[in-house]
Amino acid sequence: MESHRNFATNTIGFCLLPSELIQHIILRLALPEIIRLKTVNKSIFSTIISDEDFARDYNLLSSSATWLFVYRKRWRRDAVLHGFTGGSDRWFKILIGDMLKPVIPPGEDVYFLTASGNIFLFALNTSQEVISVDILTRVVKKIPPSPLGPRGTSSWRRSGMKLLSCPRETKHFRFLFAEICENGPVLFEYDSKIDKWHSWEAEEVIGDLPHSLKRDNYIFLSTSNSRLGSTIIATGPQRDKTMILRPRYVERENEGGHLVVGFSWRNVMNRLHVYGDANMLIVASENACGTGELVRMLKGIELWGLSSNGRRWELVSRLPNGLIDKIRKPYGAMMGCMQERDGIIRAILMSNLEGSWNIIWLSYDKRLDLWEWLPLPDSQMKGSNLAGITFSSGLTLS
Repeated sequence: MESHRNFATNTIGFCLLPSELIQHIILRLALPEIIRLKTVNKSIFSTIISDEDFARDYNLLSSSATWLFVYRKRWRRDAVLHGFTGGSDRWFKILIGDMLKPVIPPGEDVYFLTASGNIFLFALNTSQEVISVDILTRVVKKIPPSPLGPRGTSSWRRSGMKLLSCPRETKHFRFLFAEICENGPVLFEYDSKIDKWHSWEAEEVIGDLPHSLKRDNYIFLSTSNSRLGSTIIATGPQRDKTMILRPRYVERENEGGHLVVGFSWRNVMNRLHVYGDANMLIVASENACGTGELVRMLKGIELWGLSSNGRRWELVSRLPNGLIDKIRKPYGAMMGCMQERDGIIRAILMSNLEGSWNIIWLSYDKRLDLWEWLPLPDSQMKGSNLAGITFSSGLTLS
């Protein structure tokens, strides 16, 4: 109660400041902070953030930011969305449960799929539905079933889906996912503007990739991955050219044992493969000394990318040993996700040991051939169940 009083008192004092100073302060706040302050004094914050010039300046600053969102819950209650962005020194909490209550039946299991801008997608495990949430306007909407029908949460593969928010029309978005059907890989797309799904059958590429294919202009979605290779759908901006790529991976002599794609648990893993945006992260581990086979330690990390002809995976870079030494911690289970944006490849590795979570944020600048590790503050997720993780573009005011 005391903390609530202090927050309210500080907010009243804040609102007595000159409007120019208030705008200067708000311009440097993260959107979750603005949303919280807006609930305390709607009039002043609505006036400021509705100003077109202020919104333009804020969006220009925030749109280039990269966010990491983690959805955690304690069984079927106390669900919280945690967000962190570079340059910050703490995690932000978004009380997503209050927004979901009007459309979520009691006892429903909710999982976080992906995000882009202000739009967040969640999957309902029991009813097998997908819902979208605009965290700024608090609009929650059920998405019509895809042409494949209702899907459980285990059917959604992180590297096989992509959410695209529209910068000029932030209330609208497109959701893409790739799946192997009877006739081969198929691309499915939901457009919120018309509230409908479309689908395209991908075409096999004969010979090498066309010279006009530029990675920045294409979306890459994985339909399947194995220790020998992958099947990827590459689609252009207008879906006019949707192609099937089948890059092969050649194992080296000293590689062997078990391979896990996406998630590893206990002693079943020697190498973990994480995929995203036509990139592959290979995480090699070994038994932690003196702990038995149930506890692992990182041994090395390699980044692989799609070759120029689309026929194979090529080694791009290895994480320097100096960074490996900094991020090495014992773990029992691990999962990850990847994203490429503006020539920067970002990867998250989340590991768990006896209920404690450790999050590793790595980035690789292709132009500079430079690795970076971003230390994160304690997420205070001990004892919580992880129910979704993703990177996202910056949050905006409109």
